[in-house]
Amino acid sequence: MSGEEQPKGTPPEGGSPSTPEVSYHQTVDDPYGYGYDPYAGASSPEMSSSASEVPSSVPALSAPAAPPPPPPPPADDEEDEDDDGMLRMSFLEHLEELRSRLIKIVAGMAVAFFGALIFAPQLWDVVRAPAAAALTQLGFSPNLAQLTPMDGFTTIWVKLPLLCSVFIASPWVLYQIWGFIAPGLYKKERRWAAPFIIVSAGLFISGGLFAYFVAFRFGLTFLLGVGKDIGITPVVSLVEYFDLFVNVTLGLGLLFEMPVLIFFLTLLRIVTPSFLIANSRYAILIITVAAAVVTPTPDVVNLALFAVPMILLFFVGVFGGWILTLHREGKKGTIRLIKLIALGLVLAAVGGVALAVLQFGYHLIPTWPFLTR
Repeated sequence: MSGEEQPKGTPPEGGSPSTPEVSYHQTVDDPYGYGYDPYAGASSPEMSSSASEVPSSVPALSAPAAPPPPPPPPADDEEDEDDDGMLRMSFLEHLEELRSRLIKIVAGMAVAFFGALIFAPQLWDVVRAPAAAALTQLGFSPNLAQLTPMDGFTTIWVKLPLLCSVFIASPWVLYQIWGFIAPGLYKKERRWAAPFIIVSAGLFISGGLFAYFVAFRFGLTFLLGVGKDIGITPVVSLVEYFDLFVNVTLGLGLLFEMPVLIFFLTLLRIVTPSFLIANSRYAILIITVAAAVVTPTPDVVNLALFAVPMILLFFVGVFGGWILTLHREGKKGTIRLIKLIALGLVLAAVGGVALAVLQFGYHLIPTWPFLTR
């Protein structure tokens, strides 16, 4: 055709098709020959027109896959988390904390002492009641003997309020002791503060009450009646009687802390309930020897009055350690069942006492067995 411009790439008449023009950039940088010019701008007409002419059979080039995210940092161990919650104190700070706690303990006991001092005469009537009951039962005078002029003052107005302040202020003292050792404990261990104070103080006071209502009364009656049939008239010294009273009440108060000791040994994984049960015969032997040492008199009756409660408390502590072991193993169903059984036993005991009082004519008394017709 003359005068008409042939389109690019069409063969001339009578000849072979002409080779299409290939630029340098297509040859080097565009191996597929689709007109991609890497040196052209984004608005290049060649780039925009050639992009629309890419055949659908050519696979699309996808961007390289993003690298996988790094694994999360390992979770800190529970002990590491607990270590973060522990307070760090220097040696001097520990001494300052100890000094502060001791001052608070002394202040609390001073308040309890002055409170007991106001009711000293009434408290003395309570303390001498076991001696008066035992002497009256044996047919002797219920009065105690004052051997020196200062015996009455030091016993009634000094020693007695001090003994009462120990029992009254025991929760406060235990709270201060816990406050001193708490900075060195883990977070999970600090949750035992309230149970530790309540149970420890309750057992200490319960030991004193058991000594007053059961052990001391029975032991005193036995000791004062030993020489009754052979012409011996007891003359009980005020000071010696009160010293014996202090030894028995404080001794049993401390011995009643045995379940708490066993529980904490189990908590620290020093002992296990199975180990304690397997070696219970040795524990009973040790308890009997300890009771013989603590008992103020060498007779068998007082030995039994001390040893039997201690043996029962040993098994109570083992039971508490077993509950702790079940909690660690996640056996919550068994723990609920045990709690229901314990609650049922308590309700049955209370119901039995109420039935005996209301239906069968029994009366509550402050001494063993606490029920009489």
